Amino acid sequence: MDVSLLLTAGLVAATIGLWATARLPEYLTALLFFTLAMVLKVAPAALIFSGFASSAFWLVLSGYVIGIAIRKTGLADRCARWLAPGLSGSYPRLVFGVIGLTYALAFVMPSNMGRIALLMPIVLALADRTGLGEGRPGRIGLGLAVGFGTFQLSASILPANVPNLVMAGAIESSYGLHLAYLPYLLLHLPVLGLLKGVALGACVCGLFRDRLEGRVEAEAAQPLSADEKRLALLLAVTLGLWFTDALHGISPAWVGLGAACICLLPRIGFVSGEEFGKEVNHRTALYVAAILGLAALVAQSGLGEAIGQALLHVLPLGAIGPLGSFAAITGVAVLLGFVVTANGVPALFTPLAHSLASASGLPLLSVLMIQVIGFSTPLLPYQASPIVVAMGMGRIPFAAALRLSLVLAGVTFLVLLPLDYLWFRLMGQL
Repeated sequence: MDVSLLLTAGLVAATIGLWATARLPEYLTALLFFTLAMVLKVAPAALIFSGFASSAFWLVLSGYVIGIAIRKTGLADRCARWLAPGLSGSYPRLVFGVIGLTYALAFVMPSNMGRIALLMPIVLALADRTGLGEGRPGRIGLGLAVGFGTFQLSASILPANVPNLVMAGAIESSYGLHLAYLPYLLLHLPVLGLLKGVALGACVCGLFRDRLEGRVEAEAAQPLSADEKRLALLLAVTLGLWFTDALHGISPAWVGLGAACICLLPRIGFVSGEEFGKEVNHRTALYVAAILGLAALVAQSGLGEAIGQALLHVLPLGAIGPLGSFAAITGVAVLLGFVVTANGVPALFTPLAHSLASASGLPLLSVLMIQVIGFSTPLLPYQASPIVVAMGMGRIPFAAALRLSLVLAGVTFLVLLPLDYLWFRLMGQL
């Protein structure tokens, strides 16, 4: 490797190490990444700061504003009052109900960030109504259920998250193959959607045990206030534009940003300038921008390709049987996630798929689909920006998210991966 690539590798390794160990606040690590990348001149400024131009960054920022408006107007509490009687029978029932909401919403709303912005204020209000106050394990578990359920389960629905869309585009440009909605759903829904949702609920209930402070009874419906009516109308229009983005071509990020601007307008909106400064988590927004910039740096510098090729030389594909090759290829996708995060994995993995298929003897399309297991199972929270956003909105400690990441990944690799292999065989993919 040349000097520039060595400097890039060192910077990436140091940044990931600081995020993974939380030795420094995540926003400070992000700022150090920007600073050192520019001082060392490892890439142009446009690439290093490309995260700020990404639609994901603006969805994060607008999501915070919309979330504040939903909470401030009382709409979050109203939704919580409506949901509470049906879900407050027990803590496990509440956890699985929230996970079910995250998955159901993924079928109609294409943006991970948008779904988290919509659900998190409602779920936190639901936690308040069931006695799960600030700092309670159950409240942390519900917040993580929103983040992990929104990101991990949506991988089974083709248009429901960014890595899926990156993968579909990369497959089309590299191999001329077009992924269809229904075959993709049938291949991934049973294990990565339904069974993983059950595994997530069990992990949350086991790691963050708690009990509700009594069952919440149904209350008589109160009329909507003027602010609630206006915000409900704005949310209905926003959701409608999010649902139909394939028709009008406007990115969910710009729809969300427009809604956030309306929420911030004097007299017309719901969030003041002071609240924007104090309550919007700018630290997390910086963190997300740095994650996206780091992923772009790894991809454009050639570091990602070098790592991928090195992995190909050490994997004993073909000699360890179909199941072993299936697991090893999943491991490649997981390892790539350490350096480029989930959004960048398909861009690096897809060009390697032909070599992986040749070495393993597995069909090319199957190898391409195996990567979904890998990029939807982050070992560390920073690998998935929606989880990071959920942590910020729910004020969730890093250690709690790390525990759930590692335990759920262990369950995925030990239990769900073999089941996925059997389902691939049953579907004629292997």
